[in-house]
Amino acid sequence: QGLLVESGGGLVQPGGSLRLSCAVSTPTFSIYDMGWYRRAPGKQSELVATIRSNGTTYYADSVKGRFTISRDNAQNTVYLQMSSLTPGDTAAYYCNDPYGDEWPWGQGTQVTVSS
Repeated sequence: QGLLVESGGGLVQPGGSLRLSCAVSTPTFSIYDMGWYRRAPGKQSELVATIRSNGTTYYADSVKGRFTISRDNAQNTVYLQMSSLTPGDTAAYYCNDPYGDEWPWGQGTQVTVSS
């Protein structure tokens, strides 16, 4: 248990869907911008998506049209809904504040896309 706890990963077939969750243990969650990152073996970390405190979203080109980031401020949770998954999406996924707040990294959640 930590400030950031990711969950929802698993093994899925190409074309499948998965929803990741990130629970944030702070009473002021609603004021923070949040993002999802991923890292695959041998690759640099990639910022996949962000959602600002006002709801504005950003997506990396690699996931546009397939992934949706959202947040539930009442539940202190940020989500990443993933669809049309491909093997290229295989990675460990992490959440964090993308704009400089000094939070420790969670354990991440592994997503593996394979037939």
